[in-house]
Amino acid sequence: LPFSAAANLRPGADQKVVFITARVHPGETPSSFVCQGIIDFLVSHHPIAKVLRDHLVFKIAPMLNPDGVYLGNYRCSLLGFDLNRHWANPSPWAHPTLHGVKELIIDMYNNPKINLEFYIDIHAHSTMMNGFMYGNIFEDEERFQRQAVFPKLLCQNAEDFSYSSTSFNRDAVKAGTGRRFLGGLLNDTSYCYTLEVSFYSYVLAGAAPAVPYTEEAYMKLGRNVARTFLDYYRLNSLVEGPLAPTPKTR
Repeated sequence: LPFSAAANLRPGADQKVVFITARVHPGETPSSFVCQGIIDFLVSHHPIAKVLRDHLVFKIAPMLNPDGVYLGNYRCSLLGFDLNRHWANPSPWAHPTLHGVKELIIDMYNNPKINLEFYIDIHAHSTMMNGFMYGNIFEDEERFQRQAVFPKLLCQNAEDFSYSSTSFNRDAVKAGTGRRFLGGLLNDTSYCYTLEVSFYSYVLAGAAPAVPYTEEAYMKLGRNVARTFLDYYRLNSLVEGPLAPTPKTR
């Protein structure tokens, strides 16, 4: 959307954009529930959601691989492509959703009135437990350290999020992913992450038994991702009235 479309912002506010994508791999259904939690919270009447809408612009593509989801594929699109390996050069014919989202991201990046500050791609993990993140490795030590701030804050807000499982890498196999490609394209004020969540369970700090994930638990993680931006941008003092617990969205 053009710059003028950010009607939710307070007059004169900088257009800080958080871009979120999900379900690039059709079989990773938990990513859709996490994304649903983010969306439902952001459009709710919760006082935190109102402050976030006043100060940030959220662009969300909740399903990057709709044809693969429709067909019941596990990882690939209708044409058999793993879309999360084609960010570097997506084809408008073979990878149309990726091509469109990448063009929108690049247009935002090139717009001097827009600060594209976050890109988060939501996935599900088949072997690890809890929620965790993958980030990038940079030669600039300060940038590398700043990148760790958001997952550390999320760890404080979400009991099922594990900072110890969060890692920063430049694995060659991941070179065509959104997190890796956009991390190399965007400038040092932008942070790109893959948000992973377990297919099956999470372990709370100090507790041995694993807790099975439910649809509601996935959506709760999404709500906690959204509210972490309040802490990251230090907007807590702008929330009106006492904070009620984050409402269930389903």
